[in-house]
Amino acid sequence: MTLKLDMIQTIALAAVVLFLGQGLKKKIGFLEKYCIPAPVVGGLIFATLALLLRQTGVLTFKMDDALKDVFMTAFFTTVGFTASFQLLKKGGTKVIIFLGAAVILVVLQNILGVSLAKAFNLNPLIGLATGSVPMTGGHGTSGAFAPLFEKAGAVGANTVAMASATFGLIMGSMIGGPIAKSLIERNSLVKISSKSGNSSASSDIKEEAKKLISGNFAAAASQIIIAMGLGTIISAILQKTGMTFPPYIGAMFAAAIMRNISDSTKAMKVHMEEIDIIGNISLSLFLSMALMGLKLWELADLAVPLVVMLLAQTVLMAIFACLVTFNLMGRDYEAAVITSGHCGFGMGATPNAIANMETIAAKFGPAPAAFFILPLVGSLFIDFFNVGIITTFMNFVK
Repeated sequence: MTLKLDMIQTIALAAVVLFLGQGLKKKIGFLEKYCIPAPVVGGLIFATLALLLRQTGVLTFKMDDALKDVFMTAFFTTVGFTASFQLLKKGGTKVIIFLGAAVILVVLQNILGVSLAKAFNLNPLIGLATGSVPMTGGHGTSGAFAPLFEKAGAVGANTVAMASATFGLIMGSMIGGPIAKSLIERNSLVKISSKSGNSSASSDIKEEAKKLISGNFAAAASQIIIAMGLGTIISAILQKTGMTFPPYIGAMFAAAIMRNISDSTKAMKVHMEEIDIIGNISLSLFLSMALMGLKLWELADLAVPLVVMLLAQTVLMAIFACLVTFNLMGRDYEAAVITSGHCGFGMGATPNAIANMETIAAKFGPAPAAFFILPLVGSLFIDFFNVGIITTFMNFVK
């Protein structure tokens, strides 16, 4: 039996799944203690239930997730509105340092994947299909490169890459919160952060804080929609370069342009408080839909060598986050928050990175610099470097 849900029913179910995750987080100490995001909690429960029903032949879900990409784009549009050049001037060095760390991780992920593939007598391209293609790249990069691997002789690379991206989506969310929480408590970073005060970027953002005005939500929503519309034109232009870009890149650029025009000319007012709230709602619903749509049976079908390879990638991410990302970013509270985010997008998706950081910030306090730095690297710059590095490895090992 197949239960078909249209897009309205699917988003309604996503809301129920989100409420489920929020309720369980309040009642189960383990989830709150280790900062597991609510959409991940509810989404994994639903995905597990869907797996059991499918495997027993009782029921199969077929959901219309057309709105998932809409919410994803809406969220990243709100991130684009935070990209003020005024803040970039003050946080530019940190952005470059974090980008360097992310590039190093990409290289290590591919070296590990190829090395383990050779150790198991598998096609090295299968190793790439468990490396930075699904991990840092996620499902989008997997969909772009895996067919190329198959054409080059790596049979099954597409299934492996997509399953690996799914695995990374789960593990990136699972390890980010606990790692950051451990770093914060072990180094007493909450106390250090509160004593040392906020960064200049934080101060600038706080200056924008104001009492919420209900009428501003309509204006904020309209600004988001306009940026999304303009973003489709920008994305179409970028696609003509022949490179692979996430679908939300154009909207982010459009929002950033609108924000900086506002900062420079004061021709319009960007309602950041309301935009931020709309962004958080969009992120929660997007993650709920993404996680409840996971095909967990793909992981169950993986051979033992591939499971070992994926677990090795998880260990690499955890060690790299603790020893490299945290230290390079300054060993302070903001660095710990960025570390949790790096676990998210370093294993598959920037939305998971933001969710990890949102959870940490909700528990320990705001980290505005982290929320400015990570989206710039995770959503924009790393894509360019990842594509080039993957192409280099592909030509070298095939």
